[in-house]
Amino acid sequence: MRRLVALAAVGLTFGADAAGAVTCEAREFDGTRYTLCTVDAAQEDLRTFLYDSDGTPWGQFATLDAALRETGEQLAFAMNAGMYHADRAPVGYYVEQGNEVMGVVSNPGPGNFGLLPNGLLCIREGRADVIETRDFIRDRPDCAFATQSGPMLVIDGELHPRFLADSDSRYVRNGVGTSADGTTAVFAISESAVNFHEFARLFRDGLGLPDALFFDGNVSRVHAPGINRSDFGRDLGPMVGVVEPAG
Repeated sequence: MRRLVALAAVGLTFGADAAGAVTCEAREFDGTRYTLCTVDAAQEDLRTFLYDSDGTPWGQFATLDAALRETGEQLAFAMNAGMYHADRAPVGYYVEQGNEVMGVVSNPGPGNFGLLPNGLLCIREGRADVIETRDFIRDRPDCAFATQSGPMLVIDGELHPRFLADSDSRYVRNGVGTSADGTTAVFAISESAVNFHEFARLFRDGLGLPDALFFDGNVSRVHAPGINRSDFGRDLGPMVGVVEPAG
């Protein structure tokens, strides 16, 4: 019941739009505006993206979408999905089409990625799950697509223990939360600067999601053609998105 009430509070009903691959909406939680994109992970073609066939990073949503259209497909939604090096190679675990590009990084380190516990988004047939890194290493689920980032925002219904409600570290931030059964993934980007505590509470208290993962705060972008939005800027590393037949 708590989860259903929380969803109603931000105006979302998971799975309500049976005709659409993704539902993207602008919503407010606790005085901050967010864009939320809800994906039915049990039904939709959710993938990670990094390199083209020549090994060149896609870099931009438009570049990836143009390539998909040449094959009769298109992006229904996309978001940058995790930290990357200057050459746009992923900092942590990354899998695409079952091929592991980068191994799991489990040690503490500098920056947000190393603020343990961190985690990863694991996409398998019929589901998508945010999984804390140590749990992933223990269980080793077979991810068809995956991207690692950090820190975790929500872990089994609890906020990351290092988050402070009065933190003055504020950025536009983006991330993802998943339902307990793995059938729903909600991708969120703030429309103004928020701290980690505020952003994590969106997923736990606003959306009732038990697990959520931070993607980035210096680079946060979304491609949401359903609401006529496609952010542009410096080239991206890993992306996550839903592919659908071109309309």
